[in-house]
Amino acid sequence: MLGPGSKQRQRQLLCSFLPGLFACVGCVPRRTRRSARGRVESPAPACAVTLLLQRLQDNQGDRAQAYCELEHVLWEDDSRPPCGVLNRLLAEVSQDLTAAQGVPDSMRMAASNVLVALARTHFTLVMAELQGHLKATGEMSKEFVLITLSKLFTNYAPQCISFVWLTLAGLRSVVGWVRGGRTLRIACAVVKQLLEGVKVHLCSGKQCPWPAVEIEQIYKSLYQLLCSVLRNWQDCQEEKDKQAVLGAVATMMAVLLQEELLREHVWEQLLCLGHLYQEVQDTCRGTKSLNIFLEALEGVQSVIPRDKFLAITSAVFYQLSDNTKERSEADRAELTHCILLQARICPEETVLFLQSQLGADREAGCVAALGLLGALARSDEPVMTEKLPQVVEAVQCLCSDPRTQVRRAILHFIKDVLSANAQSCSAWDVVGHIFSEFSRTTGRRAAGDLSAQEAREEGALQELCVDILGSLDVSVRGMSKLLWPRLLLYVVPAQYTGMLIPVSRCVQALAEGGDPMVRELEELDPHFLSSMFQGPLLTPQTLLARLLVVAGSPFAGSELQAAALRLMQNLHSKIHRAVGAMWAAEIPLLLQCLEGKDESFPDSAEWEQRLLKFLRASLDTLEDEAWTKGLSCELSRWLSSSPSSSGEKSFLYKALGTVLGACKEVLHIQEKLLQHLEGANAEEPSEAQGMISLLSHAAESNFHTALDTLTMFASRLCKGQNGRISRRKKMELDSRRAQATRSALILAHGSLALRASKEQLLARLEGDIVGNILLLYSCSCRDLQNTLALLQSITDFSSAFQAVGDSACFNPSLKGKLLEILTELLKKYYLGTPVSPVPLKVVLALEQLSKLKPSLATKDMCDILILCCKTVVLHPSAEMMLKIRKSQQAAQYLQQQP
Repeated sequence: MLGPGSKQRQRQLLCSFLPGLFACVGCVPRRTRRSARGRVESPAPACAVTLLLQRLQDNQGDRAQAYCELEHVLWEDDSRPPCGVLNRLLAEVSQDLTAAQGVPDSMRMAASNVLVALARTHFTLVMAELQGHLKATGEMSKEFVLITLSKLFTNYAPQCISFVWLTLAGLRSVVGWVRGGRTLRIACAVVKQLLEGVKVHLCSGKQCPWPAVEIEQIYKSLYQLLCSVLRNWQDCQEEKDKQAVLGAVATMMAVLLQEELLREHVWEQLLCLGHLYQEVQDTCRGTKSLNIFLEALEGVQSVIPRDKFLAITSAVFYQLSDNTKERSEADRAELTHCILLQARICPEETVLFLQSQLGADREAGCVAALGLLGALARSDEPVMTEKLPQVVEAVQCLCSDPRTQVRRAILHFIKDVLSANAQSCSAWDVVGHIFSEFSRTTGRRAAGDLSAQEAREEGALQELCVDILGSLDVSVRGMSKLLWPRLLLYVVPAQYTGMLIPVSRCVQALAEGGDPMVRELEELDPHFLSSMFQGPLLTPQTLLARLLVVAGSPFAGSELQAAALRLMQNLHSKIHRAVGAMWAAEIPLLLQCLEGKDESFPDSAEWEQRLLKFLRASLDTLEDEAWTKGLSCELSRWLSSSPSSSGEKSFLYKALGTVLGACKEVLHIQEKLLQHLEGANAEEPSEAQGMISLLSHAAESNFHTALDTLTMFASRLCKGQNGRISRRKKMELDSRRAQATRSALILAHGSLALRASKEQLLARLEGDIVGNILLLYSCSCRDLQNTLALLQSITDFSSAFQAVGDSACFNPSLKGKLLEILTELLKKYYLGTPVSPVPLKVVLALEQLSKLKPSLATKDMCDILILCCKTVVLHPSAEMMLKIRKSQQAAQYLQQQP
């Protein structure tokens, strides 16, 4: 008997079996089925089988070759050999197929192929022969018996249905006899192959080929096989054996889950399955086998023992978090998929388990848990959507964790959550954490006490922060409320400068979805809005000042400068509504310049000039004195807090001067000018130049106010120079800083003269500009710096006066005094002072001063020319000395040539 029911009925049960089943260990028939190859027109002679069998029995020639020829004949011949021939053939083939030793594998494979071919016409006979070999005892090899069974499952799936129960019983016999090696692995492959087909038919409902009684018997036999495998093979030693056993056990348990009455028995074996999984070294293969069971378990509506299920979860999690092993991305993906499967099966338990790992001391476990929670959030599972706020709060507790890998994992978790459900982050300001982490890494790198590896890790964290913010999808539900207006808090602080590019992209995306400033108030947090926009941290002037500084910084880079300009354009309604139309026209032109489409501004100086012109045009458009004063105060604050070494300070001086030039209140202008003239350290060349830039740009529209302020400050530096003053005050006036300040002020007067209109220059040149220059020079120590400043200012105001026109006449006595100073300087250097840039500067100043009307007398002009020529010849400039030296070296080289 093959099982419950008559043999006649079993032979009639032919139905569709799982096509395409794989053959184990690469064993496929040597010949394809005849139905796939087409019928041969001339069948082989009926006696061919008998002749070939006779060759085998007589041991004539190569047996493997004889088997190959016999296989070919059996596939081609439609006739049925006589019964006696069949019996002798089966006996001969079985002898080689099951021989314990002395028969090579190639011959066994050829014999196996003969049986597969014979099964085309005598399937039941061949299957019965193989089942007998499975159950047989004694010394015999069952390896190729199993291989042949696998081939039959592949080629004759429907016919195999009737032999399922019998095959399971035969396999149980093999399990009791085999202890390891290739036969064990082949047996496991056969089990998996057979059960894949069984599972399909068991799930086919009314189309199932077995009656209820027989199905019950199949389940019972399968459970007995499972117990036998666990009892005999659970402790096998070879890695390949462990992998094969795990795959077979997982497949058997997956099929047994279909029978409700046997599920309790399956739960009893869960720990054994977990043990087998932990024993396998190849995690990827082991996890794939485990997933077979879990995928089947997902479709079962049943209460699963929590403790045993968590044992499986813990085993997989340990593999994923074991940082002692190098794992490929494919391995990690398979392990993650396994945990996600478990989360779908037991969501509550899995999420709680992962949360419990967040507080673990083991860094790798915490990192793995964060990665899995992020993957769950990204999977958009309903249970995860419900529990995400709770998970987010748990992750928030790790914010202060100093471990680099944990910090990275938290950022990745935030990225996953924001891509899936931004609304779940209401309890934790995740956007703020991204910026805080960016600032944290910036501070650590700036401290300079990191190793090379640590510096790289911190740099990678910074890049991750930028990537997360730059990749946000503002269309995700809840994202607008999460980002706006919080993003504006991170525009102004200097430590977030590196994040302005992604901030700009986010704000632009929000603006493209509608002006965020006019969104319905109920969509935003009203308390947050009032506290932010009404406080001192985020005034419109603060925003504009910060963005101007970034846009004007020569060290920011064009991409960052462009981001600042785009923010200005998108936030124009937050800065001032009057500039909307003007900025919409002008900012795109500035962006073209940055992107290299406009070649008329090739260097930073011209870019700076263009930006300042844009600023002034914007202020003129506003016509809002109070707002302009507020901007000057904000720029003044930025200027006072910027270190001298800062690359942005030079632009700040010019920007403040430009804004003060647009102001109308004299006292306010003077206050800010004096504040920064007094606070500047002119010993630093950049600071001295900043003072000059500040005054020059302020004088554009407020020339008299700027000059009056300059005069006021100059008088303070010279006050008491010839009178009685305290020793402390005298030390201050004679200090190097005071001397440097006087030099800067002398230059500033010349710069103001160049920017003055005709009327302004004629009104203020002789009495104020030249008078202040001479006063400051007389109070100085007249060192090289003061002297050069004097000469440059004389050249500047002389050039400015010449531009007024031929009708203007310079004060003769004042001109004479200046000529006297310049002549004395020439004589000083003529008498033997070392090489200096002064003589050439004196000559240039004399050139411009001598052009002023009234003209010099002929004799005076000749005397000055003679003195200039002698000085230049005897004391050439440094540039000329370098040329002379190079000429001398060249002459010496030529003399050395033959």
